[in-house]
Amino acid sequence: MSARRFPLTIGAELPSKPRDYITLVFLILCLLFFLMPVYVMVVTGLKEATSVSLSTMWNLPSRLTGGGFIEAFQRLRPNMGNSLMIAIPATILSACWGSINGYLFAKWKFRGSNVLFALLVFGMFIPYQSILIPLIQFLEILRLYGTIPGLVAVHVVYGLPIVSLIFRNYFANIPDEMIEAARIDGAGLIRIFTKVMLPLSLPAFVVVGIFQFTNIWNDFLFGVTILPNPQAQPVTVALNNLSGSFSVDWNVVMAGAITAALPTALIYILLGRFFIRGLLAGSVKG
Repeated sequence: MSARRFPLTIGAELPSKPRDYITLVFLILCLLFFLMPVYVMVVTGLKEATSVSLSTMWNLPSRLTGGGFIEAFQRLRPNMGNSLMIAIPATILSACWGSINGYLFAKWKFRGSNVLFALLVFGMFIPYQSILIPLIQFLEILRLYGTIPGLVAVHVVYGLPIVSLIFRNYFANIPDEMIEAARIDGAGLIRIFTKVMLPLSLPAFVVVGIFQFTNIWNDFLFGVTILPNPQAQPVTVALNNLSGSFSVDWNVVMAGAITAALPTALIYILLGRFFIRGLLAGSVKG
């Protein structure tokens, strides 16, 4: 007689075998292990500076006064605005440009296209540090060094290889018959892209949007080198500057880390399921 199962939610069931219970317990322990640093950061950020110590880092705050979150938010707010001004345009531009590249490399083969695509993808493997000096010199020639538009351009160009690869792999799984049918109807290169490919590429845009926004938001190296002006630097650089030279207010630093991570965390919480769907979309033909 089979074990009786009790559904927790729609499509969810309790484990029916001892092995399933062991797996569930193991996953719960892993979850708790990875959440421990987050717990310490949150409770430390909620405490006053005088209440922070190694011996009491696991203790909840004695009273809720906001702790270091108020000061951290006040100090990071301008730089969070800078990060939004950098991440949003760079994500949109790189996604649009990358979708065009992916469309051309997937559906409009031309002589040398495979070699050109390989060279484009090779850009993913170039370390940031190796191109900093020529990059800064080039931005100075264009008079974009030290400006937010200059940093946006850097993120757009440096994100093109991975973005083009994602779109190319996605468009390659769209049947060629759809392209041929559009050609027979008289559609050209641009019309096929705007009327056929773009409406089908929403999952790929979601994946690229989440991936690019997260990478750009978390960038530190380009932000600290291309934007030397502290007033224009992104939140990751400002977060590093929260630490003083002689003393560190750990409640403010921990609260600042949580505050700086909230936008990307919220994106994954709200759009995580679409991210997985977008990664899997088009992976199987037919």
